Amino acid sequence: MSEINKSSFKFLNQLAENNNRDWFNTNKPWYQEEHQNACGFADAMLEAMKEHDQISTPSGKKSLMRIYRDVRFSKDKSPYNPRWAGSFTRIKPELRGGYFFRLMPKGQTVIGGGFYGPNKDDLKLIRDHIAQDDQPLRDVLNNTDFKKVFGNLQGEQVKTAPKGFDKEHSAIDLLKYKSMYVFREFTDEEALSPDFLQEAVNTFLAIRPFFDVMTEMLTTDLNGISLLD
Repeated sequence: MSEINKSSFKFLNQLAENNNRDWFNTNKPWYQEEHQNACGFADAMLEAMKEHDQISTPSGKKSLMRIYRDVRFSKDKSPYNPRWAGSFTRIKPELRGGYFFRLMPKGQTVIGGGFYGPNKDDLKLIRDHIAQDDQPLRDVLNNTDFKKVFGNLQGEQVKTAPKGFDKEHSAIDLLKYKSMYVFREFTDEEALSPDFLQEAVNTFLAIRPFFDVMTEMLTTDLNGISLLD
């Protein structure tokens, strides 16, 4: 399936308005039909991306996040997430970064990717590289074409400076990040159009310069020596 069904967004809108188990169970066949559509669209994106990148995610279905929410530690007890969302993982350790998509009505569809909550060692290595030379990353983030697609870098940040780094460092704006990612937003009309699959793939590909710089940071030491040998 290379397009998102209009009925898929209708289902998600209805689920958002009736976010309870009784409604969901009554409409379980509808959910299954639209979930299959989402799996098919994710499959189409995955197959298209495999022509350009090495991805370990085995299928569109496996890429999708569960629609069921874990409400144990949340004040919001709504049992379902009214969206289709998922990710494609690049083959590690040689390639870093992950692609992310969220298919959601009311203009909340996004295509993007980056580094979500990298582990402690990876985050330290990223920061060490940025502290030593932030220009390669800035060149990507400030590129006119990149900014036109994604705008500014996003992600959770520390309030002042990470431990071990001077708050007056010239690259402190980048060193503060705990996660680093970018998104492109789409209207419902765009997301439901026949061209959306290609636009989604083009958007994923536009992230690659960012991934290339970050992969270099995560696979080499500060002297440029490979950490993979």
